[in-house]
Amino acid sequence: MGPTFDDIRAAPKVLLHDHLDGGLRPATIVELAEETGYGDLPTRDPDELGAWMTRGADRKDLLLYLETFAHTVGVMQTRGALARVARECAEDLAADGVVYAEVRYAPEQHLERGLGLDEVVEAVQEGFREGSERTGIRIGTLLTAMRTAARSLEIADLAVRWRDRGVVGFDIAGAEAGFPPTRHLDAFEHVRRENFHLTIHAGEAFGIPSIWEALQLCGAERLGHGVRIVDDIATLPGGEATLGRVADLVRDRRVPLELCPTSNVHSGAAASIAEHPIGLLMDLKFRVTVNTDNRLMSATSLSQEFAQLVVAFGIGWDRIARLTINAMKSAFIPFDERVGLLDAVIRPAYAELRDG
Repeated sequence: MGPTFDDIRAAPKVLLHDHLDGGLRPATIVELAEETGYGDLPTRDPDELGAWMTRGADRKDLLLYLETFAHTVGVMQTRGALARVARECAEDLAADGVVYAEVRYAPEQHLERGLGLDEVVEAVQEGFREGSERTGIRIGTLLTAMRTAARSLEIADLAVRWRDRGVVGFDIAGAEAGFPPTRHLDAFEHVRRENFHLTIHAGEAFGIPSIWEALQLCGAERLGHGVRIVDDIATLPGGEATLGRVADLVRDRRVPLELCPTSNVHSGAAASIAEHPIGLLMDLKFRVTVNTDNRLMSATSLSQEFAQLVVAFGIGWDRIARLTINAMKSAFIPFDERVGLLDAVIRPAYAELRDG
């Protein structure tokens, strides 16, 4: 028998791809809607709202998946709301056994009630600071620009300005097809000139060209999702796999893949957990990391993601440890902090779990 959900939940874990506006507690959404006067919720019953969010996300289409965010973003338009959501995010991740997380959000989506970009970031950082002080979790923030908008250079500069105050990198997200990453090349070049970190949503709803552009033209250090790298891998009848040029590059360079299994099933990028390419990519020794994407919309947690992989692919503590170490090595915090968490927390815990 493999590791149980409770065993996994107690083990230290690392999360690199989690959206702040995709992880709210349903009860918090209801309360914030009442406080802020947001009147568009489909229901004010927290249990029904959580179920509605998951039904809405599980429509096998990325654009439909993204529609559910109108309500979470809708209640995240004040300093108090942003700080509360960030604080509760830190608390919820810590309760799930996450010791380090990078949480991302798009500041440009939280300006409807008069906040400025820096005020948005300040409120979120305040919430993360409070949540971290209460729980001990370490959180780094990724600032995201919407690839369908034209503010990416402004958001990239915002990320650089906050680099010493909790922000660890820059990202773009949103509808992928028709909005290639090279539309935002000036933002990526700014981040790279400033010696800062860069991850790009690529290879989720669009294939190899998006991944190639993100890596070769935009300089991405990690791939947000990257699941469609499997399009460049041919599996022969005997089970042997042949890698195309892009897949070969990704594996050789040890480019981290921020894979989000449940979310990929909901958005239609994978047919099921059992059929998710993560099994093949683990076997081929790509630098795979396991992530949640949107905990509310996909009704998941990092422990749940790992538990599903135990069932679907029979992974045990050795592979869970490897996936966790992959994520910690790929984090955007300074090297000494990464090594400190690996040596003091992660490796000792998994050595004990293996021996047990």
